[in-house]
Amino acid sequence: MARLPRLYAPAMAQLITAKFANTISLAPSLAAVQNYQLLLAWLGQSAQLHNMSVHGWYLSSKSLSLLLTPNDALGVPRLVQDLGRRLAAHLKIGTVFIGRYRSTIPEPEHWVLPSLIWLERSPVREGLVSEPSQWAWSSAVSHTEGGDSRASWLQPHHDYWLCGNTPFDRQAAYRELLNQGNTIAQDQKIGAAIRGQWGLGSATFLTELATSANRRVAPGVRGRPKRAT
Repeated sequence: MARLPRLYAPAMAQLITAKFANTISLAPSLAAVQNYQLLLAWLGQSAQLHNMSVHGWYLSSKSLSLLLTPNDALGVPRLVQDLGRRLAAHLKIGTVFIGRYRSTIPEPEHWVLPSLIWLERSPVREGLVSEPSQWAWSSAVSHTEGGDSRASWLQPHHDYWLCGNTPFDRQAAYRELLNQGNTIAQDQKIGAAIRGQWGLGSATFLTELATSANRRVAPGVRGRPKRAT
């Protein structure tokens, strides 16, 4: 069966995740920190080159996760390929990522913030830290404490701005949401949407998304079609 093209819809944010190959060593060390710094710099450069807005990011020895809004259907694939090529050349290895990256399009004002929370709580799920803001290699500090000079290109999503009228209010409100975390059901739904590479949201949202997306946004009904009587 031919695999579906990457899901894309104009002006819609995407949550993506790509797993690093086992040949990459990003375990805690001075070399790993330097690799994180390089990846972060390349991410900003590539996002600018491909004209997209990055709303959230996370780096670890296991994976790269991003929340971003691309300008066209090729933006995200090109960004991931660009990062892979640069890191492969830097580490002098052939394979950077395991398979293809996976993604979903979350429903604005309902699933974008849970997706960002899912992303920034990744180091907690991986057992790297006990609190999201303790992990230096994510956008959590930018959203809970203010700007991060390493990622001055970060552009908070519209849904984050809805957290409050002032920077202090937004940071405090989002900090509480991030520390609380999503419900188990929310995380499971986000994970399922990413694995299946479908839209993430209500039935109404998926119906609307289908009118602008480049392919179907939800899995089809299983089984053979019913025979007409």
